[in-house]
Amino acid sequence: MPPGRPVAVARGLLVACHPLPTLAVTAFATAWSLAVGLAPVRAALVALAVLLGQLSIGWCNDAVDAPRDLAVGRRDKPVVQGLVSRRMLVPAAVGALACCTAASLALGVRPGVTHLVAVAAGWAYDLGLKSTAASPLPYAVAFGLLPAVATLAAPAPSWPLPGVMVGAALLGVAAHFANTVGDAADDAATDVRGLPQRLGPATSLRVSAVLVAVAALALLTAAGRAREASIVLLVAGALVAGSGGVLAGRMAGRGRTAFRLTLAAVALVVAGFLFTA
Repeated sequence: MPPGRPVAVARGLLVACHPLPTLAVTAFATAWSLAVGLAPVRAALVALAVLLGQLSIGWCNDAVDAPRDLAVGRRDKPVVQGLVSRRMLVPAAVGALACCTAASLALGVRPGVTHLVAVAAGWAYDLGLKSTAASPLPYAVAFGLLPAVATLAAPAPSWPLPGVMVGAALLGVAAHFANTVGDAADDAATDVRGLPQRLGPATSLRVSAVLVAVAALALLTAAGRAREASIVLLVAGALVAGSGGVLAGRMAGRGRTAFRLTLAAVALVVAGFLFTA
């Protein structure tokens, strides 16, 4: 292997795993695990399982998309840049999935299988649902189940309250719609025709904002009376998301502001989410 090539491959694998979503989901799973009372070692095992699952989904995504990305010359993709090949991504994805399976089942059968179903939903998205009108479904399943991994791994296993699972699912679907807003041209070039792409960027941004607001309301049903901080954060998130939705439907040029408001709303709702534990 030429000098410097291992560094290029490592950088390619890092970019191909979609690092920001991977870290965000892993950080949330870790924080939620600690919030519901898992011991630090147990929470670290949840974090490891979630991280490995996210790595497998990200590498699978870029491996599946590689032929189309190469055909249209998507320079933002590491395969097109020549940093990593599809041949490397496939075993990386499968290897991460195998390690994820081991780490998940080490938590126990119920939390392990629950997490593996969530990861399977991510793979189903990569392997075909991404380009169909059912594209939001894997997000709803994966994110809806994510809070249950920690609560089922607790000393007294239990499912989260319905409001928690519904809120998480809605946040996941909202993220799906928001993620497509800046990729409309690339998605059109690679013939990605998920539900957000069919609706268009402006409508997707409005849908995302509404889903965040509804997620906040769902989570409010799970906020105990003593959780004033949770209620304040969730209400603020719902109001900010509503503002983003209104701006998204107004005159041209406000899309970026609406997107930023939606992101701010997500941050508030996620913070409120953690206080519902």
